[in-house]
Amino acid sequence: MDNYQQLNQQNKRTCLYDKHVALQALISPFGGFEMPIQYAGIAPEHQAVREHVGVFDVSHMGEVTAKGKDAERYVQHIFTNDIADAPIGKILYGMMCYENGGTVDDLLVYKFGENDFFLVINAANIDKDWAWMQEQAKGFDIDLQNRSEFYGQIAVQGPESEHIVETVLGLECKELTFYTFKTIGDVIISRTGYTGEDGFEIYADHDYIRTCWDKLMAAGIQPCGLGCRDTLRFEVGLPLYGDELSEEITPIMAGLGMFVKLDKAEFIGKEALAKQKAEGPAKKLIGIELADKAIPRHGYTVLNMSGEPIGEVTTGYHALSTDKSVCMALVDAQYAKLDTELQIQIRKKVFPGKVVKKQFYNKSYKR
Repeated sequence: MDNYQQLNQQNKRTCLYDKHVALQALISPFGGFEMPIQYAGIAPEHQAVREHVGVFDVSHMGEVTAKGKDAERYVQHIFTNDIADAPIGKILYGMMCYENGGTVDDLLVYKFGENDFFLVINAANIDKDWAWMQEQAKGFDIDLQNRSEFYGQIAVQGPESEHIVETVLGLECKELTFYTFKTIGDVIISRTGYTGEDGFEIYADHDYIRTCWDKLMAAGIQPCGLGCRDTLRFEVGLPLYGDELSEEITPIMAGLGMFVKLDKAEFIGKEALAKQKAEGPAKKLIGIELADKAIPRHGYTVLNMSGEPIGEVTTGYHALSTDKSVCMALVDAQYAKLDTELQIQIRKKVFPGKVVKKQFYNKSYKR
């Protein structure tokens, strides 16, 4: 048992925790872990990723492996996307849902083989997801393993990420296209991320991840905290579980229907989601741009032009890349049309805004 696991029994710290402390990062609880929120500051870290490159500790994420005779059938059963025809080396994004269509979690599924899968789940949901996944595995001939304690993970993100991964870390990655991966020994490297920029995520044992981190710091790469991870993902309309997805917010409500393959034979929640898609959800996730510089925050009330409450803000910021006050909000579906005028209650004042696309900044992925 290494130091990370000893600490983890009490405090839930990643294998890079001591590195963050040495860099004088602002540490705060997130998803049951003590995580770095910022180093130089959210704004400079955000711009480093948009313009150059930055590195994140994302070792708090959970990893589950599903192998064996029924592994593909099992993953198909719990996953809204369709991995059956995906080639080996492909990654798919999707959701796990309850029977009523509510979201258990959103996740990535890495296809290692016809019956060999690697599932990446959200840190705050590891225990809940693992219990739920085990329950759903009854009756399937699979070996399901929670590997979250074994893996560390870093995300190298930004337009210079390919060059940095190859030259600083010595990992060949040029051939990887968006949402594909490969293994180099026991190291998994994928062209994925959560920032809207080109980037890579690297999974390996704790010692290897610590070594990678040290190499990146020695090369002068900007360490980035979860503060700018949130501003970056928000600007490009990527959801955060607990804000834009939850037990009450289905993928259809969140506008993620493209990741729900209703033509699959079956998956948990299919009937409820098909009904909701056919009838139209009662609420929809939208983008709102304010005319003012006021910042809408999670939980603030959205009003129609008559002053009646119609929903709530899920995430809001003054977007660093566009210099506009914007938010995502879950509102009554009748108000979701683009350019609809709405208002947001911010403390004791009401600020006007209009419905816009949820993607506030254009993504720069390498296809």
